[in-house]
Amino acid sequence: MSFSSEAKNELARLNIEKKCCMLSEIAAYIRTAGDIELDNDNSYMIDLQTDQAAIARHLKKLIKEYFSVDCDLEVYEGGGVGRNRKTSANSYHLILGPKERADQILRECGIIRIREGRDYLYDGIYDELLKAKCDRKAYLRGAFLGTGTMSDPTKSYHLEFAIRTEGVANDLKKVINSFTDMQAKVVKRGSRYVVYMKKADYVSDMLAIMGASGSMLKMEDIRIKKGLVSTAKREINCDSANLDRAVDTSLRQVEAIKKIDRLKGLKFLDPKLREAAMLRLEHPDATIAALGEMCDPPLKKSGINGRLRKIEDIASRI
Repeated sequence: MSFSSEAKNELARLNIEKKCCMLSEIAAYIRTAGDIELDNDNSYMIDLQTDQAAIARHLKKLIKEYFSVDCDLEVYEGGGVGRNRKTSANSYHLILGPKERADQILRECGIIRIREGRDYLYDGIYDELLKAKCDRKAYLRGAFLGTGTMSDPTKSYHLEFAIRTEGVANDLKKVINSFTDMQAKVVKRGSRYVVYMKKADYVSDMLAIMGASGSMLKMEDIRIKKGLVSTAKREINCDSANLDRAVDTSLRQVEAIKKIDRLKGLKFLDPKLREAAMLRLEHPDATIAALGEMCDPPLKKSGINGRLRKIEDIASRI
């Protein structure tokens, strides 16, 4: 099971107690994953689709508790055809029609509105569903269960909602951005408007906002482990670079000392410089700090470094 499916599975097992949250979550799911049709009698039909049994059970329970409606559940096995679409896995459909008062459900969810005496599909999120903070959380949870996806955090950080209409997409972005330190964006991809966030902190916070605390903690654990690996790699690379520089410096110093010895002889150097030169020739792999400790008396890194730089300067001028 993918990380996204695991998060949805966790959300589908939450026990929603407040009626306002039930309505917001139902409305969000219908809006993002429901097919709404008119039958031959001009009555509304709602088909709520999912490929996860836990989500189907969760929605069926919410609808029954809030609307006192026991909707039909149809299951299409993987590889078959359900509601005119081919499915690669089992497909679960909650069907609401006239006897389940589908039209009343759509009106209370703010999806069907009236203008000039006629019904129309409202392209936006009904404000009454977003009055309280818990309602906004519930709406995001329903939208994620309906059409949300997220990347495996071991690979990247990305969470998105694929929305059918621009109005709903922009309203959903506003709902997300109403939470502190959250920022979502909208982009058109094909026939859908994708509300997305890519920053790891945003994705983690979104999981917490929706109520997927277990998935959020799992993601944070992955982030910590990735951070430790990244830090270790940086330290290894830094150590390697420092070693390369130290080797290059040692070779350069040895060449300078050999040049002086060949052209002038090491007695050309004063005793302190000569001591540093002899130590470097005898210990070409030693660090500057180690060479300083070998001096009599011992020198700090800055002291032995200064002497070796003077030697290189002398070599460059002869």
